[in-house]
Amino acid sequence: MKNTKDIFKEVISRIKPTKEEEKRFSDRIEYVLKKINRRLKDATAVLGGSVIKGTWLRDVHDADIFVCFDYDKYKDKGNISNELEKALKHEFKKISKIHGSRDYFQIKEQNFTFEIIPILSIKKAEQAKNITDVSPLHARWVNKHREFRDEIRLTKQFFKAANVYGAESYIKGFSGYVCEILTIYYKSFFNLLKAAAKWKEKTIIDVKHHYRNKEVLFILNKSKIQSPLIIVDPVQKDRNAAAAVGREKFYLLIETAKKFIKNPSAKFFEKEKFWVVDLIKRARNKRLILLEIQPHSGKRDIIGCKLVKALEFIKIRFLTNDFRILEYGWNWENKNALFYFVLKRETLSKKKVWEGPPIDRKEHVNFFKKKYRNTFIKDGKIYANVDRIYLQPEDMIKSLISNDYLKDKIKCIKIKNE
Repeated sequence: MKNTKDIFKEVISRIKPTKEEEKRFSDRIEYVLKKINRRLKDATAVLGGSVIKGTWLRDVHDADIFVCFDYDKYKDKGNISNELEKALKHEFKKISKIHGSRDYFQIKEQNFTFEIIPILSIKKAEQAKNITDVSPLHARWVNKHREFRDEIRLTKQFFKAANVYGAESYIKGFSGYVCEILTIYYKSFFNLLKAAAKWKEKTIIDVKHHYRNKEVLFILNKSKIQSPLIIVDPVQKDRNAAAAVGREKFYLLIETAKKFIKNPSAKFFEKEKFWVVDLIKRARNKRLILLEIQPHSGKRDIIGCKLVKALEFIKIRFLTNDFRILEYGWNWENKNALFYFVLKRETLSKKKVWEGPPIDRKEHVNFFKKKYRNTFIKDGKIYANVDRIYLQPEDMIKSLISNDYLKDKIKCIKIKNE
């Protein structure tokens, strides 16, 4: 069995961008920055995100560009998103505008995607008018610890493979910045894993020692400390950088860390691809319902939240109509999403028994009798024999196509054949 050093060395060789890749990306970034900057007044476009930090992974060709507007001129007036949009329209034919707390833009250049984000140029976090204003300060702090760049790459790849990466509200996982803070705090990826395996709820990580012991739990706003992990942002002490982390992802990381420590393997860094054929195998002798979901257009985070709500709504409808779910989930890698439900293969009877109130609650009993005709008394309660609405799960799904709640969450739903 390989030791951890050999495993990490092997993984780094696979996930670290090659010199050729770095050169291609660097040339394209320089080209885009030059085009943006020649149209700007009182602002400067600079590279940001994991690329400027040197923690990006191979084959990830997305970069953040921050357009830093003069703080004194724009802190109290003007819409810097509108100012940026005017400049971009002069240089790029196709621009996607993404709405958020402050609108930003996306452009595609060859095989590269750039998110162009307007921010105020600030020197300290207290000046920020929007959370994105602080991003360059995050990069500056991470770049003070360049010796951990490859260790951070290991962390990000491990978290991605473990399905705990991403701070989007429909994922509730660990952001890239949180991965960077954790790795730097514990001084290596493996140290981080060994610590994570022992984490408990409300673990506090305060890199810059802004607070004593657990006083952060009493000083920060309660809304900021609902997550199971509290990471005091090293450049913004009133912010919990891990506020987006949900309990499911928190405990999934803990369990995955324990498994790696017990039996280290490079496989822990390989994200399993979703294959429908594997799902069909698992559903053998059961009933598999596959739903192709066309989402509405919009910001990916908002779309993802709506998809999660749609999935849960359909799940509840299955359960309330007596279809027993053995497994369910979703996959969203392409434009459309796929919902899947593995149901117990069984034939539902045409009628079911519906439980009513105790017979001593006369008002409720009378109401129950008006609603249902075929009633009977058993063990001090009233019951009714009622016709099932749906005997086949497909029929239930078809009835949901016109449901107003679902139409708000998704654009189209289509039943796929097993």
